[in-house]
Amino acid sequence: MANKKQVLGRGLSAMLSSNETDTIKSSVNEINIDEISVNPFQPRSNFNNTSLQELIVSIKNIGIIQPITVRKTENNNYQLISGERRLRACKEIGLKNIPAFVREANDQDSLEMALVENIHRQDLDAIEIAISYQRLIEEINLTQEELSDKIGKNRTTISNYLRLLKLDPIIQSGIRDGFISMGHGRALINVNSNKEQLNIYKKIISKNLSVRNTELLVRDLKGKPSKVTIKIKEKFKSSLLQTEVFINKGKNGKGNFVVNFDNEIEFERINKLFNDKQ
Repeated sequence: MANKKQVLGRGLSAMLSSNETDTIKSSVNEINIDEISVNPFQPRSNFNNTSLQELIVSIKNIGIIQPITVRKTENNNYQLISGERRLRACKEIGLKNIPAFVREANDQDSLEMALVENIHRQDLDAIEIAISYQRLIEEINLTQEELSDKIGKNRTTISNYLRLLKLDPIIQSGIRDGFISMGHGRALINVNSNKEQLNIYKKIISKNLSVRNTELLVRDLKGKPSKVTIKIKEKFKSSLLQTEVFINKGKNGKGNFVVNFDNEIEFERINKLFNDKQ
């Protein structure tokens, strides 16, 4: 169990001293929902409606298992630090009160706690995680090493997420909307030209390319294949296989030959073509 926690990283409670944690656990308050304003530092911009509806059903059946966290404002109202999905669900149900931990926190504390809690959400997309990492580094003034220690994530992992923010905004949106994976994005980072990034991005979607085939396509582009290789590719694509073909040739003369197919029927067709040529 200890190893599992280490892999997942350190959540909100890890940012608090043991005394602070004990104080919070013993001071859960029932707060009027109308007195709670949303967190202006909320790093999330997308809330999945399906998961929100599932949470609503859960709260109706068994109540709120984990209280939200708020801080008191100058006008004796409250501002949300973490738990916006729970707050939204309670509003949808029509509840008047919600259990909450009340914290003393300034703007920076509120931002930091919201970001750290946010990056451990299972339903967070890779771009949202990357943005949260970037905000922690820039707005809390942390180095990547300090961030790694704070949240229990490997520095290489943090760096890989941050690199996604160098992609064209259209491709970032594609990752957020689930059209391509983080693996596709990491492959596209190695393409310097935004125009070429977008060209490959369109091919990934139209041809349903795997991460591996995307990596080969990027290597082919960066390696500037010879005219012979291009002619071979076009010959197989246009006159024989009628599908996308990738040829990756290294400096030592070795390489591999990848044929893309979309379904079992297309695989059988291509397989038969190769067998007929033997």
